[in-house]
Amino acid sequence: MLLPPAPPASSPGVARIMRRNRCRDTAAELAVRRELHRRGYRFLVDATPAGTNRRRRADVVLRGPRIALFVDGCFWHSCPEHLHLPRANADWWRAKLASVVARDRDTDRHLLEHGWWPTRAWEHEDPADVVDDVAVAVRLRRILAALA
Repeated sequence: MLLPPAPPASSPGVARIMRRNRCRDTAAELAVRRELHRRGYRFLVDATPAGTNRRRRADVVLRGPRIALFVDGCFWHSCPEHLHLPRANADWWRAKLASVVARDRDTDRHLLEHGWWPTRAWEHEDPADVVDDVAVAVRLRRILAALA
């Protein structure tokens, strides 16, 4: 989906906030990574799963079980609980955020086609719960590998 060029920020404050947005090492990602490490998992950070599109990077990659973990921000990835569209330039933001969600679904499909298990968590989720889900996925992947 091609979007028109981004409109200018509606205020200097909004511009400042947008400039400070990080694409990696967010507080939520760091919390999940600390919990993964505490439980003994070793992983790559901000990495491309082997054999997939190099422009689609996962926040955490567990190479052995082939799990790609994404810690999605509520705003950028349209969390059903916390999404609120900006009032300024609402049509542009609606299209922009829809394109992000579409890219996420395409990334998940692409990972599955290449033998990876995409796992997504929201930034507001408890890191321990996220790692519990990852642990279940790791166990399932190991069982499936043993059966193959």
